[in-house]
Amino acid sequence: MVYQALKSFLIPILTLLFRPKVTGLRNVPQSGPVIIASNHLSFSDSIFMPLVVPRKVTFLAKSEYFTSPGIKGFIKKITFIALGQVPVDRSGGRRSEAALLTGLDLLAGGACIGIYPEGTRSPDGKLYKGRTGIARMAIESGAAIVPVAMFNTAEIQPTGKVVPKVQRVEMIFGEPLYYTGDTSDLKVLREITDEIMNKIQELSGQEYVDMYASEAKLILMKQRREEMKDKKREEK
Repeated sequence: MVYQALKSFLIPILTLLFRPKVTGLRNVPQSGPVIIASNHLSFSDSIFMPLVVPRKVTFLAKSEYFTSPGIKGFIKKITFIALGQVPVDRSGGRRSEAALLTGLDLLAGGACIGIYPEGTRSPDGKLYKGRTGIARMAIESGAAIVPVAMFNTAEIQPTGKVVPKVQRVEMIFGEPLYYTGDTSDLKVLREITDEIMNKIQELSGQEYVDMYASEAKLILMKQRREEMKDKKREEK
C-alpha cells in the first residue's frame, strides 16, 4: 500500500519535470517471475525505472543504504523501505550467496526484481562486465530477463548530488530473454551473462569494457591520486 501510494504521488512529478521517453515497456511480462537487467549510471536509476513499470519492481539494494548514519541516512532508509527495496549484503562469499538466494525466493513468488549486472554504478558512463549471479538466477528461477538501457540519469543526478537536475530521462526496454543450462558450469554462466550485457549495450550504445566496474573505479581513483600528487609538485 505504501509503495503504491508513493508511486501514485511521484508519477505526476516524474511526468511533469522529467518528461520520460519510454520505449518497449510492453516487453515486461505482466505476470510471473521477471528480472529487469539495467545499466547503472546513477542512484536515480532505481527511482525512474520502477515508476514507469506497471508492476512493482523490487531491487536487492546494498545493506549500506539502510544503515547510513544521520538524518540523510534515515531519509534514505525510509525511502528504500517505502519503495519496497530489500537490503542484502553483497560484499562477497557467503553473503553474496545469501543475496542470490533472497532474489530466488522473491522470483519463486512471481516477483519482478531489478538487477544491475555490473554490480555498481559505472564510474565513467561506459558499460562494464556483468556479474554471473544474474545468469544463475535466470536459470534456476526460469524468469524472463528484460534488458534495459537508461539514458541521461548520470547528468540528472551525478554521484554525490542529492537534488536532481531537471532534464529529460529516457528508457528502452528490450525483448525478454529466457535461459536454461547447468548452473554449476562457470563457462555457461559467463556466456549467458555476456549475452545479457551485449543486449544492454545494443540498447544503450555505451562503450563496453571487459572489466568489472569495481576494478575500473579503483584504477580511476589511483589515477586521480597521482594527478593530485603531480599538481602539488607543480605548485611547489
